[in-house]
Order: sequence, then structure tokens, then C-alpha cells
Amino acid sequence: MSDERPFLAFRFDVQISTPGVLGLTNPLCNAAFAECDGLEMTMEPKTVREGGNNTQQHHLVGPVSYGTLTLKRGMTSNIDLWKWFTQSVHGNTRGARGEAVIIMRNGQGTEQVRFKVHDCLPLKMKAPALNAKEGLLAIEEMQLAYSFFEIEEPQPPFGLSAGVGFSASAGIGAAAGVGFSASASVGIG
Repeated sequence: MSDERPFLAFRFDVQISTPGVLGLTNPLCNAAFAECDGLEMTMEPKTVREGGNNTQQHHLVGPVSYGTLTLKRGMTSNIDLWKWFTQSVHGNTRGARGEAVIIMRNGQGTEQVRFKVHDCLPLKMKAPALNAKEGLLAIEEMQLAYSFFEIEEPQPPFGLSAGVGFSASAGIGAAAGVGFSASASVGIG
């Protein structure tokens, strides 16, 4: 029987890796983000009307678009996000892509769900607003474009009697095609 209680949004990890980008630690920033927003996918349906039937319309699957991932964190001496942005817009590493994993956890720290974000490209880096009279933390912001993401249930710990897994992803190919794949597995251990 599955637990149908809503997840809490305050405990999560964000792991960004940039394979092939020299001089950066992997994962970047040790998953220390205070905010993560923009995991969304939207399908734009194609509407078709049947000839001679003016009272109905049919909706067909259309292209899928994705949001912009916005990450915020307290600025530290680790400037790997800034280096990645700079390397992705200049020189031999122009267009350097990354991969991200966002893990939502419950109050005890147990993984509840995992988002795998693919082909991330840094779009924006924003330095913290500086204000001497406020005395607040210096928060930096990064925005990432991504090609697609997958959502996965956590794997059961080793030794449990049964487990069910499901993953789904949707993506847009270079030839303007739309793809969707889903898989499910049941294991008894």
C-alpha cells in the first residue's frame, strides 16, 4: 500500500554535474540550494475538426515544451556556477551542458522522488542584491534551460520483499518529432 500523503517542499538536494568541463568540481556547489523552481512540461495539443461535424473537435498530441529551472542559494566562496556559465559562453567549451538530479526528501531524510534533468544549459547568473541596511544573506540565482526531465520513484532499500518502479519521460527530437517513453518494473527480493 502506498503512502498518499503530500510531500513537503522544504527538504531537497540538487546535484549538478558538468562532465567534460575542466576545472569544476562535480557535483557543483555540494547540492546547497535554498530554492528550486521550474520543473514543468507542457503539451500543446493539435486541434482537429471533423468535416461536416461542427459540434466536436479532436485533440491530438502536439509538441512538448519545458520550463526554465531557477536555482537560488546563499553565495559562498565556491564560484563554480559562475565558472560554468562563463565557460559555456566562451572559448572551446562554448555550449557546455550539464545534468541535474533533484531529490525530494521527507523530514527524516529518506528519498521520496527524484527528477533527472537532462542537457542543462546555463541561461542567467544573477549576483546578490547588496543592501547595507538590511543585513540579509547574499542570495545568487542561476537559470537553466533543459531539454527534458524524468521523474522516478526511489528504489526500495536492499532487502525489502517487493518493489514497483516507474519512470516516464517526454522529449522533442531535432527533427521536430515528439517522443514519449514509459517503463515499469516489479521486483521481488
